[in-house]
Amino acid sequence: MCGRFAASNRPEDIVELFGVQQWDPAETLDPSWNVAPTQSALVVLERLPKGAARPVRQLRALRWGLVPQWAKSPESAVKMINARSDTVHEKPSYRQAFASRRCILPVDGYYEWQTVPAERGRPKKKPFFVSRADGTPLALAGLYEFWRNRTVPSDHPEGWLVTFTVVTTEAEELLAPIHERMPLFLDPASFDDWLDPGLDDGEAPELRRLLIPPPPGALLATPVSPDVGSIRNNHAGLTEPWTEVEYETTLF
Repeated sequence: MCGRFAASNRPEDIVELFGVQQWDPAETLDPSWNVAPTQSALVVLERLPKGAARPVRQLRALRWGLVPQWAKSPESAVKMINARSDTVHEKPSYRQAFASRRCILPVDGYYEWQTVPAERGRPKKKPFFVSRADGTPLALAGLYEFWRNRTVPSDHPEGWLVTFTVVTTEAEELLAPIHERMPLFLDPASFDDWLDPGLDDGEAPELRRLLIPPPPGALLATPVSPDVGSIRNNHAGLTEPWTEVEYETTLF
């Protein structure tokens, strides 16, 4: 699964790396090394403007935790931060977004917690930071959705809420001992197809094949400080490696 991630890349770098055509600097977010559900993050998506012949690739700041169009309130968002790849095409909460509203979440990496048995008391949680082994941004597959807040006019600043969720898949061999699920990440060769809103049939083989993870070996899992467990902690040191000795004195 994915419950926290780090996103410190400059918007200008994301624009260049993903071929973004439209970006409003007013939507710039501060770097964050501990993004939690219901907070905002920069995502890459494609939309077809009115009267345009082709979709435009955009960089947008969206809120993490998907709110379906039919939801009565946005309170369900905290429960919908992840969407399983094996059912995303059929679940009512996700199938419309999967059909035509797919996005990419560029991150430094994400955090995962491994349950560690304790000699006494309850098991402890050991955090890891998972990133690309080559140091490049990790492109997580996501879905986004528009939700209309009908308590205010449509042109009100709070009239629309745009949210996203991260698609997950079975963990590869390296990560399975930490957690059985992992975010679905994309290789550059898949970016165009994943973002293309023209691939709008959720049952189409060419769309379903994009849910297959890249070959294993591209990711690196690094033990990190338990400080990441608190969203009040937010600094680059959260992604730095911790030694086994540090864990023995902290967790036990």
